[in-house]
Amino acid sequence: MKKQLIFIVLICFGCRHKQSVTPIHISLIDNKQSLKIIGIDPVILNDIDRDTIKNWQSLFAIYRLPADTDNKDYQPAQPGKYQLKDSAVVFTPDTSFIKQQAYFIRFYNYAGNKSIWDYVQGKTTKGQLHYTDLIFKP
Repeated sequence: MKKQLIFIVLICFGCRHKQSVTPIHISLIDNKQSLKIIGIDPVILNDIDRDTIKNWQSLFAIYRLPADTDNKDYQPAQPGKYQLKDSAVVFTPDTSFIKQQAYFIRFYNYAGNKSIWDYVQGKTTKGQLHYTDLIFKP
């Protein structure tokens, strides 16, 4: 009986203790030659910036949006430089963005659904990455 009560309390605590996710915002800057990304947790930004490899693409990457959007998951990442400026990340591509070409940024939400209830309901499985795609045109 005590084990069942503890399990129920844990489930209820997991339902209430769901972490909110701050949405990210993007904007084109420097005459539409760079992309500014804001809204990312400063702790995560500082951790990546302190890393010697600075693997920003593990958090988000920029891609060209293909005409057939069914193939969007198979696009190579847009090469470029990522810089941390204040509380924003600025991405400048190696080659300029093409006017009227659609691009998208894929933001990987590592916080995701941390509630135990999400696991119980089957919404989240171990190792599953949550991401958001934001489309933009220069």
